[in-house]
Amino acid sequence: MKALFSFTEPGPEQIHPHLANLSPLEARRNFTTTTATNQQSKQASNQSANKATNQPTKQPTNQQSNVLSIFVGRFSKSRCNDCLSFLSRIGYQIPIFAGFCIMFMSTIMFAFSSSYTLLFLARSLQGVGSACSSVAGMGMLASVYTDDAERGHAIGIALGGLAMGVLVGPPFGSVLYEFVGKTAPFLILAFLALFDGALQLFVLKPTKVEPESQKGTPLLTLLKDPYILIAAGAICFGNMGIAMMEPTLPIWMMETMCARKWQLGIAFLPASISYLIGTNIFGKLAHKMGRWLCALIGMVMVGVSVVCVPFASSINGLIVPNFGVGFAIGMVDSSMMPIMGYLVDLRHVSVYGSVYAIADVAFCMGFALGPSIGGSIAETIGFAWLMTIIGIVDICFAPLCLFLRNPPGQEEKIVSSQSPSKTTQRCQT
Repeated sequence: MKALFSFTEPGPEQIHPHLANLSPLEARRNFTTTTATNQQSKQASNQSANKATNQPTKQPTNQQSNVLSIFVGRFSKSRCNDCLSFLSRIGYQIPIFAGFCIMFMSTIMFAFSSSYTLLFLARSLQGVGSACSSVAGMGMLASVYTDDAERGHAIGIALGGLAMGVLVGPPFGSVLYEFVGKTAPFLILAFLALFDGALQLFVLKPTKVEPESQKGTPLLTLLKDPYILIAAGAICFGNMGIAMMEPTLPIWMMETMCARKWQLGIAFLPASISYLIGTNIFGKLAHKMGRWLCALIGMVMVGVSVVCVPFASSINGLIVPNFGVGFAIGMVDSSMMPIMGYLVDLRHVSVYGSVYAIADVAFCMGFALGPSIGGSIAETIGFAWLMTIIGIVDICFAPLCLFLRNPPGQEEKIVSSQSPSKTTQRCQT
């Protein structure tokens, strides 16, 4: 027992001389009480000092920075789409190549930028370049493939290319970021962008201005068309579910599943694969079964799948609901993108730059409003309620697709389409 109390450190009577007259046990108790009181006072003073120093310099949370990043890219893209109604005057090849140049520059900026300001600028440029490429690309496909069935198949393949980028992007970026570094994925993307630019120079030859033969319908007139607005609303709300999941799902996974960084990107892999499958299947099938019906079923599936996401308790539990979300969005996009061109052919002048600018703005509004609204809702009432709300919104919007079953055509177009048959009958008589 004596060995247990043979302290090598100074005793309490040596540290505090006023304890020397007390018994050893009383001195030890008074010394312990005094030490604990001093420690508590030090901790309280440190906490107050930390609060005082931390109050003026609040840093944005991960959720706020993720939401802002997605919002900036999509908002800049939507703003650029508003300025792309002049495509009928210059053609589609030059904007596609301009989009490549802007995206190449933004990718290089992402690779070597270290400040938040430069990353903010790179994200804005990326949105502008993406708008130029996507709007001009869709308009070019719609003008080349005039048959409705062929147009749907071509746009389905183009959306499949979009799905491939979404499919490879999250796991590719997350794995390289964790095991190689931040610069590596962007340098690889820059090399692929150079290869794409060489293909554009060889195939599209964007050297001459090739305007459309006729003047397109004004953008405001298209925005007043209720059928175009319904199709744009389906694109917006259909993609808003996955847009809300992009910034909030990784944070929810880290809080509830303790997921690692590479797992945050892998979680979106089922949605990307199913989107690729859905766009390629329903690019042709939607024309046969009715694009309005395909979009209606897709909106209901998006709503149900999104509501099921918070019930997952592990990363394996996210496979089925995320697969359903991606497959359903593929149904909606592969149906509504071709129907936008069909509505212009049916009710307006067959020039497609403005209508696909509207479609891309609707897509971007979903990805801009989704994270900005979804981030605050998830922070206030939780991730589960956020998914429930957007699921109910998608299900409630689905019946509006019934109006696209048999949209009426413009009277002037109907008369002009019937007039050649009447003239041929008169010639025959």
